Amino acid sequence: MNSDTRSAEVVSGYETVFTVTDYHHGPRRGLANCQGKPHFYECVFDEGKDEYSDQYRLTPIDEKTFKLAMEDWEIWRRWEIAFHVGKADISSHPALPEDRSRHEELRSILDPILVTDPRRAITRIAKFDALKPPDLPKSVSRIVRVKKS
Repeated sequence: MNSDTRSAEVVSGYETVFTVTDYHHGPRRGLANCQGKPHFYECVFDEGKDEYSDQYRLTPIDEKTFKLAMEDWEIWRRWEIAFHVGKADISSHPALPEDRSRHEELRSILDPILVTDPRRAITRIAKFDALKPPDLPKSVSRIVRVKKS
């Protein structure tokens, strides 16, 4: 895991957000801690209001899944940084050529298991805060933390 993944200072009342794999006016899907343990999170869409809510469904994940997901996140982060500094173009999204086969292998493992499990999921209200470390190129996604509810 690279330094920016865990460098978000965990302040009292906050949990670590490890990944944001879907973003639309805020984090919608990814991995974050809940009570100190990694969970897959997914934002609840409010059909009545036709917009995303502040509620998230959290499904616990095991250590093996977490490690594989973090490996895939690092592949994406390498691509994202390369893209924003002009060393990769959009046609290579979401992985650099040297990472492409591993990314595809990881997605084939992770896509079926990184989903909301209604039998095990809990729902919580979440407020995400973006931290802005100075060492990232402009437009690169920032480290995020989430306020405990």
